[in-house]
Amino acid sequence: MRPVRRLWPLILAAGLLGGCASWLESPAGGEPAELTDLVDPLELATVWRRDLGGGSDGQQLGLRPRLAGGRLYAADHGGDILAMEAETGAVIWRVETGEPLSGGPGVGAGLVLVGTTEAEVFALDIDTGEERWRVRVTSEVLAPPAAAVDTVVVHTLDGRILGLNAADGTERWRYERSIPVLTLRGNGAPVIDGTSVYCGLAGGKVVALDLAKGVPVWEATVTVPSGRSELERLADIDGDPLVYAGVVFVATYQGDVAAVGQGTGNLLWQRELSSYSSPSADWRQVYVTDDQGFVWALDANTGSARWRQEALANRRLSGPAALLGDYVVVGDLEGYVHWLSADDGHILGRARVGSDPISAAPVAGNGVVYVLGQGGELAALRAPEPASP
Repeated sequence: MRPVRRLWPLILAAGLLGGCASWLESPAGGEPAELTDLVDPLELATVWRRDLGGGSDGQQLGLRPRLAGGRLYAADHGGDILAMEAETGAVIWRVETGEPLSGGPGVGAGLVLVGTTEAEVFALDIDTGEERWRVRVTSEVLAPPAAAVDTVVVHTLDGRILGLNAADGTERWRYERSIPVLTLRGNGAPVIDGTSVYCGLAGGKVVALDLAKGVPVWEATVTVPSGRSELERLADIDGDPLVYAGVVFVATYQGDVAAVGQGTGNLLWQRELSSYSSPSADWRQVYVTDDQGFVWALDANTGSARWRQEALANRRLSGPAALLGDYVVVGDLEGYVHWLSADDGHILGRARVGSDPISAAPVAGNGVVYVLGQGGELAALRAPEPASP
């Protein structure tokens, strides 16, 4: 029987999806590891910094920066959506919706997309920020919507995946399946690759759907829930699938990390490792943060561990970001950003973005890491380029 892990906010499914939530913690959870001084740390430079304002208002939301086309898009729970120059942080446009944003931004099909706790999806013009449309969906949206070609895909908290017309938001298709009685408050974002959309589900499954029609291409079971109680049987894929080199990598809370064939849905390997975050990868290996605060590097072909860093135990780490094949970057509960060596996992440097937790995985691009704290602190950080071998 798998151990019952330390839990994030839980929701009761079925008829209680209107917001009944409870906070549970396992007695096995320890005190956050103390940070020790680093020997010859990396000199991390702050490229720019901006305060978004409301942040996530202390809630477990799916708000995280999105990097696309040389721009950085961000949103806060207070309703503000921004498009910025990624290099300088200069604001291109800012829209104040006044709505309780909870998932996004997503970018695609010429749109910037966000979801709300009031079960609405907003689509803004990517160039001007002008509202194109807004629609009501079936439940709260805690994951960024995705879009490609002419379809917007939304994963709602009640377990449904919706395909919307990118032109006007009308529903094109709907995929739904029952969800367990007890599930984590949150869900993974849909990921579009080619003509398919991939999404992790509550209960330890991942599904591939045809983007145009919403029909299943395949469905794979990553973890089979087990245990005597609903709490012990809780096994959710709350992070986004990672589609990389023909493989879909997923991580399950109280379950397994697994690799699934992108075209077939066949399980290539699985490893018992509990995580509520999305994996990351570079050309060498796959990176995962587990629910104990350990950072792992796994062989992408076999799932075997290449290294594990335990010095950040119980620091409630964000998902990892792989940078240039040289670094792995994670945020923690006190607003620190830690830079680890991709070679062996030792901690090379750290910087503090703010005093609020960093729950959204950092976003890496062009040698810069963008980090958003729950209090709305947004920073772009750069490390010196490693010396050539």
